[in-house]
Amino acid sequence: MVDGNAAVRPAPALLPALGAMTLLQALVALALFAPGVVAPRAHIEVWQLSMFSCAVFAVGIPASFWGGGFIARAGSLRIASLCAAAIVVGMALAALGSTAALLAAGICLGLAMGPETPASAALLARLVTAERRTFVFSVRQTGNQIGAVCGSLALPAIAIAFGPAWCYAVVGLCALLAIVLFEWLRPAYAVKLVPPPKLDLRARLALMTADRRIAMLALASMPFSAMQVSLNTVFVTLGTRELGLSHIEAGMALACAQAGGLVGRLGWGFVAMRLDASRMVLIVIGLGMAFCAALLGLDGGSFSRTWQFAIAALFGLTASGWNGVFIAEIARLAPQDRIGETTGAVLTASYAGLLAAPALVSILDGVAGLGAAFFALACLALCGTVALFWGGRDNAGV
Repeated sequence: MVDGNAAVRPAPALLPALGAMTLLQALVALALFAPGVVAPRAHIEVWQLSMFSCAVFAVGIPASFWGGGFIARAGSLRIASLCAAAIVVGMALAALGSTAALLAAGICLGLAMGPETPASAALLARLVTAERRTFVFSVRQTGNQIGAVCGSLALPAIAIAFGPAWCYAVVGLCALLAIVLFEWLRPAYAVKLVPPPKLDLRARLALMTADRRIAMLALASMPFSAMQVSLNTVFVTLGTRELGLSHIEAGMALACAQAGGLVGRLGWGFVAMRLDASRMVLIVIGLGMAFCAALLGLDGGSFSRTWQFAIAALFGLTASGWNGVFIAEIARLAPQDRIGETTGAVLTASYAGLLAAPALVSILDGVAGLGAAFFALACLALCGTVALFWGGRDNAGV
């Protein structure tokens, strides 16, 4: 089977496809970011945002797991258009303002979030050389930070000046324009191919478990994802409650972490490409995020502001910077005619970590505090790092 975007004629240009798929991830991140940003103006409660997030991940997990077959049949850029269409519908629903509408919006955005990374992996893996794959995938993964930064800068101002509904309208309009772009690019990356055989549940699980290296990637991605979402969602609370930071200082520390994540997604990809050692880079990243989380969780309040900000930047560099190298490693190890399906299956484990993390942190916070929760996440990340080491120890050079 060959991805529906793979050309039998001379290979299409990489940069337009890379730009389109980075834009897709930025749009998904921007849409996911929107309800939380407009919450104060739209009077959205925390429990409503929690329901929204649960709906996104509850739909995104099966959409990622089963989406690979649709990607192979429809092509990555057609899937990108469908993801953007789901964002348009989701934003229209969110603009209605009711709890039921917000829940429905979460379902729509789950349909967009689930397939977008497998679709990107299936397309870009066909267009990039093995030597450049890790860096190119890392560039693609910066879409998440780009969407978050754009949302944090633009959406609050729009909400204040024009009202929350206009925030959703702007995101929906961007998605509509993206559909035009995706459909304009699609013919250059698509050819008519015989649809590949469908895979049942056992066959899809086998893609993830047959190769120990891929299985250990999936296992490690669960605590790595849990660490990333916890950094993004509760770090400010950790700063104000246990690190002795003011609200503004905690926000600045989180900004340092986000900046570190953007640098990490590019930097780690470049290092892995130059050293040809993606798994070793992931092991270093895992050790780094475990060290930072344990340090802040156990004794973060004793450090000076400068050191707290520096540790936050290093925390973001690792906990938010691993994704591109991770996706590239999946694409390298996966059967080359099943890259989309394999990526979707492995990301199911990653999304499970995203789904479980809020509940785990909430329970540990109630029992022993947020510092203890971050220390527990550090221990889990260390276990994931050990799994990566064990999974690649008999495969020198990976």
